Amino acid sequence: MYWLSARHKDSDVAGPVAWTSLARRGRRAARAFSLIELVIVIVIIGILASIAVPRLSRGADTAAESALAANLQSLRNALELFVIEHGETAPTAGLLTNALTKHSNFAGTVFGPRDVATGVVYGPYLRAVPPLPVGENKGQAGFTPTLGGTRGWVYDATSRTIRANCPDAEVDGNGKKYNTY
Repeated sequence: MYWLSARHKDSDVAGPVAWTSLARRGRRAARAFSLIELVIVIVIIGILASIAVPRLSRGADTAAESALAANLQSLRNALELFVIEHGETAPTAGLLTNALTKHSNFAGTVFGPRDVATGVVYGPYLRAVPPLPVGENKGQAGFTPTLGGTRGWVYDATSRTIRANCPDAEVDGNGKKYNTY
């Protein structure tokens, strides 16, 4: 350790000062950020956040719309397979959940475990009815024969169509009604 006996040119301390304390003080000053540097970094982070946050929220909406299309396709395929295997007979709205998720006989009237002896050999076509991923009935999985109520899906047995149980006012990012997917 070296001692300075007078005022050192890099120090504002008069009297004996150890070189090591001067070196430590210099290292601390070199590691610190100035206020301007901190403000610039905060402004840059704010700009990046203002760009990224809207893009992320649109991504969540797009994912829900894609899930709606995929769920509808799965439901429609399962219904079509049921109709084909059951002699072109579609189930009623009240029986659709059981018709798609349980085993059935050719007439489509007996639902339960698979039993070859009694002819309960068809299905199941889905493990479970998927929940509606959008709209005011989001998370609901049942079927209703008409638009409205608290069920997730609207099923018309006459036309054999399945659609989202969402009011006309609920639309995707492109303005397309969820109940027309």
